Amino acid sequence: MENNTAIWQALIDVLKRLVLPATGCTEPISLAYACATAATYLDKDHITRVNAKVSPNLMKNGMGVTVPGTGMVGLPIAAAVGVFCGDAQAELDVLKNISPIELERAKAFLQQKRVSVEIAQTNKVLYTEANVYTDDSHVKVCIEDHHTNIVLIEKDGQIIFQKDPAQQTNSDTTTVMEQASIELLYDFACHIEFDKIKFILHAAELNDALSKEGLKNTYGLSIAALLKQQIDKGLLSDDLLSKVMIRTTAASDARMGGATLPAMSNSGSGNQGIAATMPVVVIAEYINADEERLARALVLSHVIAIYIHSKYPPLSALCAVSTASMGAAAGMVYLLDHDNINSVNMAICNMVGDLTGIICDGASNSCAMKVSTSASSAFKAVLMALNGVRITGNEGIVCDCVEISINNLCALASKSMQQTDVQIINIMANKP
Repeated sequence: MENNTAIWQALIDVLKRLVLPATGCTEPISLAYACATAATYLDKDHITRVNAKVSPNLMKNGMGVTVPGTGMVGLPIAAAVGVFCGDAQAELDVLKNISPIELERAKAFLQQKRVSVEIAQTNKVLYTEANVYTDDSHVKVCIEDHHTNIVLIEKDGQIIFQKDPAQQTNSDTTTVMEQASIELLYDFACHIEFDKIKFILHAAELNDALSKEGLKNTYGLSIAALLKQQIDKGLLSDDLLSKVMIRTTAASDARMGGATLPAMSNSGSGNQGIAATMPVVVIAEYINADEERLARALVLSHVIAIYIHSKYPPLSALCAVSTASMGAAAGMVYLLDHDNINSVNMAICNMVGDLTGIICDGASNSCAMKVSTSASSAFKAVLMALNGVRITGNEGIVCDCVEISINNLCALASKSMQQTDVQIINIMANKP
């Protein structure tokens, strides 16, 4: 492709910005980060209370998920450990170093009912506001649009920091992705210099370590361990599909169950990072791929996952693991059918026809089931594509053009599924 130097460098920048280590589910982590940042402007020994306000979608994704290192669920504990245990310099890894003493202090603070979390009146899909108080001081930290994007820091009514909207990094990502296409991204992954993308191999290291942790110890629903047991019983085959499902799901089991190991995230989500990484890692091992081939497959997977997610809101009623797995399908095709962009297009279209409308009903242990389902769908879509079989443009929302198929799926998330999201939040907030 001519004149590709600028766009390729921009894609590398996007990958470095949106493929990052994250310890724990990123919605409660966003609140912990805001609270940790606020606490740096106060004396922790004199903090008396925390009041947090979050967008409905962030509330949805923070209600039922275990906060790593705490053994507890929900946004209030995330706020408390953010204040007393958080590393404000670590962003999505804010809770990577929780000490037992600080944890007990945070739990006592919570038990004394000094933390409140409520839904903010905002039109932002992703919004976090931390208000941290001492007897004579108050710091407010606001995050918008993505999980660590601090837009305001205010102390006692005086603005310490306020971000210029023109500096928003999400708009940079949108600009790059508006210029992209599946073909351009494939060309980038195949031909960019290896040295420039070696960093992506860290995704394989982190997420594979999380997968091994999920199989070694009990987390959440332990779905992967259960599936592995069925192989021993003869109810499942020890084949490549099972390996893809089990190893991908194990990482999500551990992450959603409160493991303190980081995941390599994608687009602000650890589960999306896992879904974009682990199926590719399993296939790479199966064919004995070298580091360069694995790196190119991972780059293709992660950049396509970002590309698709850039077309709909950061938090929505659409389970974003399903679209991250479309990236994984592309990465698997690259490994199994090198230099065949047509197979990549077919695999993505097959997934659009298969997983359309899988809903996000909040972050929880059951997310690992959606990860398992999406990984399985990706592998099936790849097998179909390798045999020249795809859902045709006459079926459902799938079109002959892969770009239009993706746009149709994302239009559902951006428009018609907004009311679905409201209904999901209402159901969750009003459970008996």
